[in-house]
Amino acid sequence: MTAPRRPSRAEIAGAVGRTVPDLIRPNLLVLFCGINPGLYSAATGHHFARPGNRFWPALHRAGFTDRVFGAWEEGELLERGYGITNLVARSTSAAAELGSQELRAGRGRLLRKVRRYQPRWVAVLGIGAFRAAFGDPGAESGRQASRLGPAGLWVLPNPSGLNANHQLVDLARAFRALRLAAATGLR
Repeated sequence: MTAPRRPSRAEIAGAVGRTVPDLIRPNLLVLFCGINPGLYSAATGHHFARPGNRFWPALHRAGFTDRVFGAWEEGELLERGYGITNLVARSTSAAAELGSQELRAGRGRLLRKVRRYQPRWVAVLGIGAFRAAFGDPGAESGRQASRLGPAGLWVLPNPSGLNANHQLVDLARAFRALRLAAATGLR
């Protein structure tokens, strides 16, 4: 499958407030939960679509996929037992535009999805967003003691290329720990 054309600057600018459909089905091994779609993702209709986002390379390096997928190939994740959603559906140019109340409301929506679709694990991608949404200011990356409904709860660093706190090797290590936990069947 070839990559679709890149959106124009005007298409990206016009994507404010759009949504990207969830990639979800019942009984997933892992439901990855981003903070919210960026404008590039909203313009393309695909999760983690901006060039430079490290989600897809981290998935591959962690062993979730046998190669680096393009965002336009995201549907293939469902066949492997993985899905993608967001805490907040509306797109913004930066996650910093979201307020804590909006993130907390996103937690409620995420819980409803988890109860409906019953994933084994939910992995929230973004420590700061997790802290705000879940009211846990001391949360760290990794497995959480709390659960989200029936699902085990994991926090991963935000894979955005703008997140200089974590290099790709760090992201891959964090993602790999989740993959190993999911493979064992533990929650």
